[in-house]
Amino acid sequence: MVAGVVEEPPQEPRQGLSPSPSLKESDPENRFGDLRGPAARVVFGAMAAQMTMGAIYARGPLTPAMVEELGWARGDLMLASSPQTWMTALASPVAGYLTARYGARPVVLFGTLWVSVVFFGLSHVQTLWQMFAVSIGVGILVASVGDVAVGTVVSRWVEKGRGLALGVVYSGSNLGGLLGSAAAGILLVMVGWREAFVWIGLATTALLFPLVALTVRDPPKGSMPGSTLAEADSDVSEAAAGIPLREALRTREFWLLSVALFLFYVYFIGVNANLPLYLTDIGLSRVDVALNYGLMVGVGVFAKIGIGLLSDRFDAKLSLLVCFAFVIVAAALLLGLSVAPRLVVVFVSVHGLATMAQNVVYPTIVAWCFGTKHMAEIYGVMMLALLPGGVIGPVALGYMHDQFGSYHLAFQILLALTVASFAMLAMLRPVPISEANADLR
Repeated sequence: MVAGVVEEPPQEPRQGLSPSPSLKESDPENRFGDLRGPAARVVFGAMAAQMTMGAIYARGPLTPAMVEELGWARGDLMLASSPQTWMTALASPVAGYLTARYGARPVVLFGTLWVSVVFFGLSHVQTLWQMFAVSIGVGILVASVGDVAVGTVVSRWVEKGRGLALGVVYSGSNLGGLLGSAAAGILLVMVGWREAFVWIGLATTALLFPLVALTVRDPPKGSMPGSTLAEADSDVSEAAAGIPLREALRTREFWLLSVALFLFYVYFIGVNANLPLYLTDIGLSRVDVALNYGLMVGVGVFAKIGIGLLSDRFDAKLSLLVCFAFVIVAAALLLGLSVAPRLVVVFVSVHGLATMAQNVVYPTIVAWCFGTKHMAEIYGVMMLALLPGGVIGPVALGYMHDQFGSYHLAFQILLALTVASFAMLAMLRPVPISEANADLR
């Protein structure tokens, strides 16, 4: 139980939306649940697709050199980079629709090719308007290989051990980010930031496109874990599969999750976009910035797998609250870095642990609240929270720094927002089918 959270009394079984069996309920000889055979291949293929998105983290170590050469103000850079966020938000429902209609494979294959185009564009940026245009392409990339498509296909393949499977998949973005950040730090010294973008983009497509093409598949109809032909024709099984988007929109849980996600993105994207510049402000060299940024991304590999295992063995809501409690701790540490720079390693570790685990616990809690049948559409629409949150965060932090000469006030506000998001998530509960048609509670 998380401190400060009142333990809820046992709830009546939901009408049709039973929680996914955990690993502790499965056969001892099958400790990894459904994560085997074709499902395992899909999981690791989806992980490779997420590595494509992780390559975007290479921009972090390259940003200070870009800003120095082009002479941009921080607020202007953050504003010019903002299309990545709103395009990701707007494209996520489209990715959800395309995934539901055509399957995840064509969606993620597009992303593994598109990454080379995006990085080529970044290597040729000269003006803020060009950065604005390229950032639109980055947003399309993130939506295509992001949480919606891969989370949905893996959730359809894996029922028992879904948390572990999602943890493995989403750790791909951190593994890709760790490798991309390391490559960026090396290539920056060897060939400069422009050539570094070109080589990282080409290498990402060359290595990952074949792997994704050979492994990512949607399950055949009627073969989803735990399903039977008789159940497929059952009205009960239709209810058990999940709540439709139009009904989910009328529930309190949908809006609690969406608003909390908005506040999280204000913190997460705002901090990540400004962090390399802030670490430079407090005295770190470019090499140290690259190392700490890589550590922040790399720790997410362990965070995502760990939180996935936790959500399989304990309540999905408990895992969610543990994750967001660490977000609060990270925000508090960030506020203290200006007076205690030696805590930077502690901060990047806790920040990476908490924020990188978020995209494992969120699909899990969406399935916990609404089921998996309509998960792509529900989660895709929920991701619209990225539009305001991901734009407001980095732009506000950048301009507040330009106005006040420091990030101190901005970081105080971020700490308050993380506490508010935790409080909202503590109010969640599964949505019974009978309540899906009710008015907002």
